Amino acid sequence: MKNILVTGANGQLGACFKKISGNYPDFNFVFKSSSEADITEKPKLEKLFSEINFDWLINCAAYTNVEKAESEEVKAFRINAEGAQNLAEVCNENQAALIHFSTDYVFNGETDNPYQETDTTNPINVYGASKLKGELAITEVLKEHFIFRTSWLYSEFGHNFYKTILRKIEEKSELNITTTQTGTPTNANDLAEFVMEIIASENKNFGLYHFSNLGEATWYDFAKAILEFTGSSEEIRLNENNDFKTIAARPKYSVLDKTKIQQKFQKQIPEWKVSLKTLILS
Repeated sequence: MKNILVTGANGQLGACFKKISGNYPDFNFVFKSSSEADITEKPKLEKLFSEINFDWLINCAAYTNVEKAESEEVKAFRINAEGAQNLAEVCNENQAALIHFSTDYVFNGETDNPYQETDTTNPINVYGASKLKGELAITEVLKEHFIFRTSWLYSEFGHNFYKTILRKIEEKSELNITTTQTGTPTNANDLAEFVMEIIASENKNFGLYHFSNLGEATWYDFAKAILEFTGSSEEIRLNENNDFKTIAARPKYSVLDKTKIQQKFQKQIPEWKVSLKTLILS
């Protein structure tokens, strides 16, 4: 039986892995919250590996508050960059493979075409810069790794745009949602399922990949679809906001090209509206 360590287990993506772990009885999952396994403290990670011989480490631990990162730059880099390097070093020392998640925000958004893995990175906020540095650290240290850049993650777990809109629906609140950013809403459950399929198939096409649901949308489009699928379109007023102010700069266009991942893994990726509807109606 192979052992899988999941760090950041109490976050949104970690919860998605917990949800499906029972579907994989051939694996021994060890879930650790960020307080139980702080990725910025390498000795604690080494102690975990001394107790269990892990074959895989799925890192769901990250600093993800894009706005606060602008004022907490040191903390963001400590977790997203130094933490990632610690994981890569510990995996390298223990012959374990690492699965790590990055972001569409490593790009500046000054294009009209979906970003490929080979496109030039140029983050325009602290969060994106910290995640990019983490990518580079892993690549330099560890050969056996998967890095998945993803975008606009949502699920029934944690704090995310989807859950915020559901709360606003309950409160009967009017919505003012930006139309100035285009990306792809991505169901975190789809990402977790895909990762587990890779592990279960023992696929060793290590490297950097883009994974998000198919299609593209603005945040306004995303909110509109949530209202539609929950039957709330008539009850909640939804307004377009063309001048939404944020502390952190955001890429205007950050759709990810999935050609590489589809070719390497023969993976059918759901269209974003289909996946959203499935979650709402489940």
